[in-house]
Amino acid sequence: MSRQPVSRQHYSADSFHLQDSIGYLVKRTQHLMRDRIETVFASQGITFQQWVVLMHLRDGIAATTAGLCEELRHDSGAMTRLIDQLEERGFIERQRQSADRRVVNLALTSAGRKMVESLVPLTVDTLNDALAGFTKADVQQLQSLLRRIIARVGDLNGEDDEAAPVLKVKS
Repeated sequence: MSRQPVSRQHYSADSFHLQDSIGYLVKRTQHLMRDRIETVFASQGITFQQWVVLMHLRDGIAATTAGLCEELRHDSGAMTRLIDQLEERGFIERQRQSADRRVVNLALTSAGRKMVESLVPLTVDTLNDALAGFTKADVQQLQSLLRRIIARVGDLNGEDDEAAPVLKVKS
């Protein structure tokens, strides 16, 4: 049995509409989810962006301001202000590396860990609400497809991107 080649022409210039672009759909989803989570977090006294930084530190995705800037596509000035806010609130601390004093690692404090962990259930509920009507298999397929796009675009950009952390979905 011969396999049909996979078409590389998913879009065509003569019929392209922004609303059908994968980039547009992912970004629109991100904006809507962010707006929803911001509303949920408002009563907790933390912004979504602050929580994202805390989660990156918790999950070991980034450990320095530069790493966070790269991962979150933030400029260094804005990220430094955000880090300053989190440090002032006692959620993170800066720690100079002993091997290279120029490098400043960021670490969650116990208060930061408590804050981020207290918000995980709210985030999970928000995600589960958004995914109502999707099966576990649907969500796993969506995750797989998005990871494939990330890997492909990362390869095209010459990035050595590790696989995104796996989102655990309860049945």
